[in-house]
Amino acid sequence: MRTGTKIGLSALAVVLLGGAAFVRFVVYPEQATLEAATGHGANPTLPKPNPTLMPTVNIARVERWANGAKPQAAQGLQVAAFAEGFDHPRWLHLLPNGDVLVAEANKPKTDDPSTGIADWVADKMKSMAGAGVPSPDRIMLLRDKDGDGVAEERHVFLKDLHSPFGMALVGGDLYVANADALVKVPYQPGQTEITATPEKVVDLPAGINHHWTKNVIASPDGQRLFVTVGSNSNVAENGLELEKGRAAIWEYTIATKAMREFATGLRNPNGLAFEPKTGALWTAVNERDEIGSDLVPDYITSVRDGGFYGWPYSYWGKTVDERVQPPRPDLVAKAITPDYAVGTHTASLGIAFSMGANLPDAWKSGLFVAQHGSWNRRPKSGYKVIYVPFQDGKPAGQPVDVLTGFLSAEEKAQGRPVGVILDKTGALLVSDDVGKVVWRVSGAAPTQ
Repeated sequence: MRTGTKIGLSALAVVLLGGAAFVRFVVYPEQATLEAATGHGANPTLPKPNPTLMPTVNIARVERWANGAKPQAAQGLQVAAFAEGFDHPRWLHLLPNGDVLVAEANKPKTDDPSTGIADWVADKMKSMAGAGVPSPDRIMLLRDKDGDGVAEERHVFLKDLHSPFGMALVGGDLYVANADALVKVPYQPGQTEITATPEKVVDLPAGINHHWTKNVIASPDGQRLFVTVGSNSNVAENGLELEKGRAAIWEYTIATKAMREFATGLRNPNGLAFEPKTGALWTAVNERDEIGSDLVPDYITSVRDGGFYGWPYSYWGKTVDERVQPPRPDLVAKAITPDYAVGTHTASLGIAFSMGANLPDAWKSGLFVAQHGSWNRRPKSGYKVIYVPFQDGKPAGQPVDVLTGFLSAEEKAQGRPVGVILDKTGALLVSDDVGKVVWRVSGAAPTQ
């Protein structure tokens, strides 16, 4: 996911003459030459970079669900709204009693200086995509009391946060990953509102915050927290000083309050989940932009302690990005190749393992991945939820579409999936920030 890096236009040139802004349209031919499937799997195709004077911008304008419209579920599945009418619902968390937390958030306000026309264009593009709205800065609680798959209760659970995203419950403490800090509040089972002032646990790298979303997950033993921090640029074009502590997954030990970098070189990691068989930590990572519609594949990967994954010097392991100067061949030599590509520019965010799901057998041994959708690819990619089958703790086979139809026939965004979790019944919940809905995917009802 790219949120505010320097950006040009392939379809729009802005020219300043005599203090007045004139807009003229210019057509550039850059587009994908490879089938989307070549960007999937353990060995994606990596063509030569195709940078252009102005990068491809192909954002889906917002046209929210109307007249009862909803995504299309795969055969054997059905989808319905679990709850509607949110204000930019981003991330989801399931509490032990079955209540569902929904973080409503957007990019935080910043006092950082503007970089000029590039920022102006970026803001316009975000507005087109439904992202240029103030952050609600709160967490909502949903409760399905009768178990019918629809939340009858909705409560403002925690407010006055700072662009909250990830959430994790450890014992009696609920941890929230704000854009600038990890905080915690006390939680009692069944609570529908928390009025306690959040206590800062540790600062997180912030400022400018091109990739502002911070996720957090607790280790299975509850002793450690893992926190994602995305890069502050596309490929460190603003200088490496702004990237200290970023493009990384951090580990926080609760007992000792020690904080360390667990893995680095991950341009924008978002989703986090532990694979049930091996116990390995997995993440979804958004890769770099502006070298063509066919590069670079976003990916899911297991995360090694101390591992370096290439950013900004290389991608997909040891493929050097020549835009980054000076080069670092010593670091490139250490770069780990990710496990599995999930398509170029798909903006893959939330992940959830399906083991334990109450779904048809075809969906019970893999990873659900929410793909928010591209801006730097023609034709568009993502804008759906996919399923990657797993075997023996590793991806095994091609991805399968779970939910599609987020783009209308006119390629406008009716919705954009972000977070995915399993609910207390084993159904799949999907947050849709543009559509303002939390969707619920379950097994299709038997035909009569």
